[in-house]
Amino acid sequence: MTKTELQDFLDAKVELYNNPSFITSDPIQIPHQFSLKEDIEIAGFLSATIAWGNRKSIINNANKMMELLDHSPYDFIMNHEEIDLIKLETFVHRTFNGFDFATFVSGLQHIYKNHNGLEAVFTKHANTEGLQASIHHFKTVFFEIDHLQRTQKHISDPLKNSAAKRINMFLRWMVRTDNTGVDFGIWKHISPSKLSCPLDVHSGNVARKLGLLKRKQNDGKALKELDDALRLLDPNDPVKYDFALFGLGVFEGF
Repeated sequence: MTKTELQDFLDAKVELYNNPSFITSDPIQIPHQFSLKEDIEIAGFLSATIAWGNRKSIINNANKMMELLDHSPYDFIMNHEEIDLIKLETFVHRTFNGFDFATFVSGLQHIYKNHNGLEAVFTKHANTEGLQASIHHFKTVFFEIDHLQRTQKHISDPLKNSAAKRINMFLRWMVRTDNTGVDFGIWKHISPSKLSCPLDVHSGNVARKLGLLKRKQNDGKALKELDDALRLLDPNDPVKYDFALFGLGVFEGF
């Protein structure tokens, strides 16, 4: 395919998958349960954190998270007492357990009380090259609280060559405005042009078949390669093609 043919093909797939019907089978449905900005971003962050493995299991367990937070995540984060964290100990999603969950609640409270919230932390270190330094900075700030070392593995660090798929997916949800009601676009201080594609097995395999990616590992270097390729197709909204790559891989077995 020529560049024009490839872009036309992918644009058609974006139009096919970037619509409200996508929400019903995706973890993004969890933050869509809320209207308050802080509820949306906390529900989105926690849902994205456990977004690996079976999608049905991810959605079920993300809903359990919201239930344990009394369906008011921001209020729970800001006003809980130590005794309220005990009920979180029952939670488990693969290697993310109840102690990790309680740590994330404390980390989020620290972010909102001392650093003006999630958007402010990610915005502070955004630069012309993207948001990978922002993610690294966020992880550092998030774990300023007392925590078990094991919990740190649940937030990837792009500066250690991680593709950071889940947190890049969360950032797409918060930053990108798609005018179809899927991504929220509630963060106004970060440009969608700085977003990185949530690179996973599905999107990576499709990207390689389409010639957008040559590197075999789905790591930070591969993410940079894919980002560069997608920004050539649309420098203003490169991660819209996540819908095309993911849809082709998951729904079409491309």
